[in-house]
Amino acid sequence: MTDMTGKTVLITGASRGIGEAAAHIFAEAGANVVLMARGAKQIETIAAAIGDQALAVPCDVADWDSMRGAVDVAVARFGGVDVLINNAGVIEPISSLMDSDPGDWGQVIDINLKGVYHGMRAVMPLMADKGGSILTISSGAAHNALEGWSHYCTSKAGVHMLTQCVHKEAAGKGIRAIGLSPGTVATKMQREIKASGVNPVAALEWSDHIPPEWVARALLWMCTPDADEFLGQEIALRDDAIRDRAEVRG
Repeated sequence: MTDMTGKTVLITGASRGIGEAAAHIFAEAGANVVLMARGAKQIETIAAAIGDQALAVPCDVADWDSMRGAVDVAVARFGGVDVLINNAGVIEPISSLMDSDPGDWGQVIDINLKGVYHGMRAVMPLMADKGGSILTISSGAAHNALEGWSHYCTSKAGVHMLTQCVHKEAAGKGIRAIGLSPGTVATKMQREIKASGVNPVAALEWSDHIPPEWVARALLWMCTPDADEFLGQEIALRDDAIRDRAEVRG
C-alpha cells in the first residue's frame, strides 16, 4: 500500500459512501484524515473509529466561510494540507429541466460545483510551491447529457473544467490536479437514482455498481507518481488498465 505517513488529507462528503471509505483507506495508509460534511454526528462517529489521526470538522462546502474555517481547523491540528479530495455531491431532486425548481437546481450547483471551487480556493495557497494533490470526483455525466440530470451533468462538466484550470495555473507550483470518473458506485446516491426511475442508470441492478472502497483505493493510487501522466485530466475507473494500476480488483 502507498505510504501516506505524515500527510494530511481533507475529504469532503465524508459522512458516508466514497468519502467514508476514503477516510478509512487513507488512514490505513498512515495519513491524517480530516472528515468534512454537514452531518456532524456521522463524521464524529467515523473519526472516533479511526482514532487520533482522524479529525471531524462539520462543514457546508456550498458556503465559502464554512469551507475556509474548516480548512483553518485542519491546519491548526495537523500543520498543513497535502491532499484535498473533493467528493461532496448531490443529485436530488431528479427532475426534467422544464419542471425543475430553480432554487433546488441552484442548490445542486452550489454544492457540486461551487463546493469544489471553495475547496480548491481554500487549499491552493497552502499547497503553492510546497506541493499537493487536488483529487475531484467527476462523472461520465460531465460529458453526456442524461434525462432528469441537467443540474448534475452541468455541475460535473464544470468540475471537469475546474480541474483543467487548476492544472494550467498551478502545475508549475507543484499542485497536482486530477479528476476521477468512478462509474456507478454502490452508495445512497444510486438508491436515489433507482427510486427516480428516470434514464437508463435507474434501470441498473445493485450488483452492477462497484463498491466505494474501489474508488477510495483508486484515489490513494492517484496520489503517487504513477498517476502523473493524468495530471489535468480525468481518469475513468471503468478502464480495466486503470483498475490494474490502482490495484482495484473485481
